[in-house]
Amino acid sequence: MSETQLAKVLGRLPGEPRVVASGNQAAPLRTLSVLDASIAGYRLHMLNAPRGIPDRAGVRYETSFVGAGMRGHPRLSYVPSRLSLVPALLRDRLVPDVVVLHTTPPHAGTVSLGVEVNILPAAVEAVRAHGGLVIAQANRRMPRTHGDAVLPLDAIDYLVEVDEPLPVAGQVERDPVSGAVGERVAALVPERATLQLGIGGIPDATLLALADRRGLRIWSEMFSDGVLALEKSGVLDPDAPVTASFCFGSDELYDWVDGNPRVRMLRTEKTNDPGRIARQPHLVSVNTALQVDLFAQANASRIGTRVHSGFGGQTDFIVGALHSPGGQAIIALRSWHPKADVSTVVPLLAGPVTSFQHTAIVTEQGCAPVWGRDAGEQAQLLVDHAAHPDAREGLREAGRRLGLPLR
Repeated sequence: MSETQLAKVLGRLPGEPRVVASGNQAAPLRTLSVLDASIAGYRLHMLNAPRGIPDRAGVRYETSFVGAGMRGHPRLSYVPSRLSLVPALLRDRLVPDVVVLHTTPPHAGTVSLGVEVNILPAAVEAVRAHGGLVIAQANRRMPRTHGDAVLPLDAIDYLVEVDEPLPVAGQVERDPVSGAVGERVAALVPERATLQLGIGGIPDATLLALADRRGLRIWSEMFSDGVLALEKSGVLDPDAPVTASFCFGSDELYDWVDGNPRVRMLRTEKTNDPGRIARQPHLVSVNTALQVDLFAQANASRIGTRVHSGFGGQTDFIVGALHSPGGQAIIALRSWHPKADVSTVVPLLAGPVTSFQHTAIVTEQGCAPVWGRDAGEQAQLLVDHAAHPDAREGLREAGRRLGLPLR
């Protein structure tokens, strides 16, 4: 239907509906603008919402993973949850009234969710079970992906056609610190390992340093151009699909995933299920943090009391990796925060604990292999091998006051 016809349908919705929409870089902004102009007040639920989403009085934000479009907003309601459990929230606690998808145009009685599967199949099931609406923004530029990305056309109530380019990832500047961290992480990755990494300078540097490996596999929440580079270099196991729940990168990456049987996009309940993760051989999970402390705890969620992002899939993959045969759960970060000009290794976390019991903490200074060590040994390794030299003496003194026998 046309946008004008859709606006009339949406204008008849009662009350303050909960709207779940595709997030990350697949946000259906065109259709959300139609919805925003048609409804006086509503809740907008998106994971990692980008900038440019509707923002006015009457729009309340809701998420379990805060993106740039919602971060620090006074009308934000943050719902803490492991990413693997967000589908259960949508089914039981945060039931949607409207789901807005960003899809391919119809083909053979189906559409594809393309680069963003994530929690969306669960949202569609939840809204259909409660008699709500499913709206598709069908974009000619959206790549067609397989797996759980494929939805039958009869699951959609209304479809609006668009022809707009997808957002692409900007070039991440390769700085020496990220490069050093990435090389140290890569040194921990064995042949035929299964990888989970995110996007950014450190994950990109890690993937770049893996060009000499063979038989690697991908089981991840998401992937970007670094995985495409591994595929081109012959690093990936040709018999194993690249498995993820969403992707974000360049136009070249989108061209590669379009119709590619090597790429399998699954719903979050599968990619982030710790039990399924644990069944992947030698799964190396690489996550980052805002801070780590001398008790080897990581905070990736909050800056003080202010939520920065939430813990997303980090807890899912750390638990799964630790149970994987030969698996590793690695926290990789800079030893010094360049903007705040402070050490990222601290005596005790200033915010809540996102994850704990890691295999190793890696910075540009070195690798602290904390798994299987007692608390004192963990702290000593962190001070000697992960902390910035300017912070070490202060950490030793503070650690002693916390009861840690630091030398």
